[in-house]
Amino acid sequence: MTQPFRFELLGERNGIRRGRYHTPHGSFETPCFAPVGTRAAMKGLTPDQLRATGAELILANAYHLFLRPGHELIARRGGLHRFMAWDGPILTDSGGYQIFSLAHLSKVDDDGVTFSSVIDGSTKRLTPELALEVQRALGPDIAMILDECPPGNADPAVVRRAHLRTLQWARRARDLHDSWGGASRGQAVFGIVQGGPDPELRAESADAMVALDFDGYAIGGLSVGETKAQMEIALEVAADRLPADRPRYLMGVGTPEDFQTAVRRGVDFFDCVTPTRHGRNNQAFTREGILKLRNLKHAEDDAPLDAACGCVTCRLYSRAYLRHLAIAGEMLGGVLLSIHNIHYFQDVMRELRAEAEG
Repeated sequence: MTQPFRFELLGERNGIRRGRYHTPHGSFETPCFAPVGTRAAMKGLTPDQLRATGAELILANAYHLFLRPGHELIARRGGLHRFMAWDGPILTDSGGYQIFSLAHLSKVDDDGVTFSSVIDGSTKRLTPELALEVQRALGPDIAMILDECPPGNADPAVVRRAHLRTLQWARRARDLHDSWGGASRGQAVFGIVQGGPDPELRAESADAMVALDFDGYAIGGLSVGETKAQMEIALEVAADRLPADRPRYLMGVGTPEDFQTAVRRGVDFFDCVTPTRHGRNNQAFTREGILKLRNLKHAEDDAPLDAACGCVTCRLYSRAYLRHLAIAGEMLGGVLLSIHNIHYFQDVMRELRAEAEG
């Protein structure tokens, strides 16, 4: 029987892995950037607009969809692909990042996490098994295990406890995934390497995750308060220990500078809310750096955001017009800047793929 998931390593140059990951909803080229539609929506963009940027893989958040509208409702509507009208590959995060970002609302123990809903304050419980059951109902191509993500400046004892707990949860998730038939059922499950900025703990976590033989591997717990130097050391140690025939995903890291560093250390794909969040805040990524469109200097500037960019925003609209939208508070401004920023991030990935091909 043909496996529904397959990672092709097409080449490697300057440390960059050029690949292609096949899923039941099509393939995506790597290195790859996945825009984030947390609640099954890319803020301000339709699927067609998103496709036009070159995006192939997108991400949604199982934690938020578990709270609203509920994974059972989405399953009754035909699953996440049908629900949000996206026919390409989808990855869902499990809620591990929310253990970090919403720590004031949650309490973690060895069996799972109890938290107060950000919607109505009701008490909810999430375990490694339920996190996978939620994602099975949502139906993404790639599901993530539940992990504990400590802050980058956490005490070493806290980081070690989170690593050991994540490993314990990973074993439980692996057993459940296997009992359902593994990836042959049409959904891959990725393990997540933790360990904070400690290179020895990162190595220990990576080795333990690889021993569990997941369908792919993520590197989590970075870009959460550690220094750039700490991130690079932890990243290099973890990536070097992951198998070459499985995709490597760096979670929640999302600036072009970070992409350049991580891709040259063997990372295959990324996700982040950065391009749409910056777009909604009237900021554009360009080859000149970040442009702040509310600045007066753009008021009579007829130039596009980036002359080398082929997105619809740069083809049709001037910096002067985009500044007008920003000052006027028109929602179109955030949409156009988000389209540009995602397209720019895809350009970075296209250029890295071209470099790997020679």
